[in-house]
Amino acid sequence: MSMDVKAVVANWNWQNLAGLAQWVVDEAMRIQQIAAPTFQERARALHVANRFREFRLDDINTDDLNNVYGRIPGKQSDAAVLVLAHTDTVFSADTDLRIQRCGNQIYGPGIGDNSLGVAAMLGTIKSIQESSRAPDCDIWFVADSCEEGLGDLRGAKAAYACLRQQIRAVINLEGLALGHVYNAGIAVHRLRISAKTEGGHSWLHHGRPSATHAVMKLGHQIASLEVPVSPRTTCNIGMIDGGHAINAIATEASLWLDMRSVCAGALAELRQRVGGLVKQSSQDGLQFEVETVGERPAGSIADDHVLVQGALSSLAEIGIMGTLETGSTDGNVPLSQGCPAVTIGITRGGNAHRLDEYIEVAPIRFGLKQLITLVLASARHYANAPVAD
Repeated sequence: MSMDVKAVVANWNWQNLAGLAQWVVDEAMRIQQIAAPTFQERARALHVANRFREFRLDDINTDDLNNVYGRIPGKQSDAAVLVLAHTDTVFSADTDLRIQRCGNQIYGPGIGDNSLGVAAMLGTIKSIQESSRAPDCDIWFVADSCEEGLGDLRGAKAAYACLRQQIRAVINLEGLALGHVYNAGIAVHRLRISAKTEGGHSWLHHGRPSATHAVMKLGHQIASLEVPVSPRTTCNIGMIDGGHAINAIATEASLWLDMRSVCAGALAELRQRVGGLVKQSSQDGLQFEVETVGERPAGSIADDHVLVQGALSSLAEIGIMGTLETGSTDGNVPLSQGCPAVTIGITRGGNAHRLDEYIEVAPIRFGLKQLITLVLASARHYANAPVAD
């Protein structure tokens, strides 16, 4: 049983698509101006909640994690489709969020990841509500928190746990990556490895173990590890901190380690190798502590799964031959629990997580058509599909 994407495209009114795309661009810029570092998404969540009320969604709620929930009732409520878009960014609250527009491009920290994703979700709601046509099944919309960095997908984890009894499929939105369909989530394990020593004066107590020296030596050993190219596995020390004075032997220092793999077994082996290096590095007067600070679960659905094919067909309807990808997104959460999920983009752009991040404006109307088509086709399919589909 496949999704009838062509029927959705043929029966939907696309006359105001250009106007909707302009509304989404303007909304993305409004959202981008609201600082939302991971764990500090409250102000952005309030903005989204106000939009949900403006669009008259049912069951609007904001939870303790600043996830914002809303529902468009369908013709039947035995099943539901969930649309996710994360609100947090990698940028600190004091980041200069000034926007610059240069021809077809808009520059601004977080404009693509994920202000545009959230705005596209709101644009989809706007389009469906203004049509006065109920979807075939319920559609839940959640603007979730804590996707980036040390947020560890906890917003998506909480949202899915809350709604999982109703949800039959998940469509996760990222502002960038139009033309790509993510149907597999890689396993991610993150550690903070800390060294602790007695410390002392750099001259008087020279020779005592130093926490910063120990972390640098361990970091060099970790960075020198050979990791598999296939299955693709990566290892990255993203941050190092510690010490308290240039003329003091450091009493404490840490490194923050991100390990990823498309294969859970390869990741487990890498974790074991890192653990062995930590154990070998310990000595009298020098102790290491290892803390797990992130655990992103893995999961996937087959390339020929109906939801994947529906996403590719929705792209084909706008003249794009989609490509299948593997990544680490909120989509990892439902995938890891056996729920079909795809992550799709809204436009092209670049420099994500940099101050000069940008989006391309022209493709947004096509990305919106793809999104609305996939949401409505999924609602039609899952309203009628067998439970195991």
